[in-house]
Amino acid sequence: MIALLIVVPVRYFLFQPFLVRGASMEPNFQNGDYLIIDEITYRFRAPQRGEVIIFRYPLDPKEKYIKRIIGLPGETIEIGEGKVKIYTQKGVFILDESDYLPKSYTPGDLKINLDFNDYFVLGDNRSASLDSRRWGPLPQKYIIGRVFLRAWPLTAIEKFEAPVYQLLK
Repeated sequence: MIALLIVVPVRYFLFQPFLVRGASMEPNFQNGDYLIIDEITYRFRAPQRGEVIIFRYPLDPKEKYIKRIIGLPGETIEIGEGKVKIYTQKGVFILDESDYLPKSYTPGDLKINLDFNDYFVLGDNRSASLDSRRWGPLPQKYIIGRVFLRAWPLTAIEKFEAPVYQLLK
């Protein structure tokens, strides 16, 4: 009974498991990876650019997706010529993802303004990902949490942090 009183709150309010299905986040996450999702951090701070998140798919909230946050509320995202441009209050920047994507090419041709509670998310495997390029901004209310830890396979256990970006002008 004591174990149940400890496990249930942890599982439903702090951390939960997630199993990666598909190739949309390769090469960083593989089909079958078992992840631990941090559900509490976003109660204290906003999601950050580069964090990998789990969220309910806006067009079918029963489905859960995994993607990387690229655009933050109030920004404008432009994709063209294989690059991601971010328009912020500080200026226009080209997103440098070379730290985690060996081939940093983003197909598409769009420009989208994000509202106050919207995020722009992309899969790391840009050619095989159903993401904000197709269905638009992700409202914050659909975000479940951030990927905290890869627990399986044992040879790939890793704790995750948001990358530090060098935004190129």
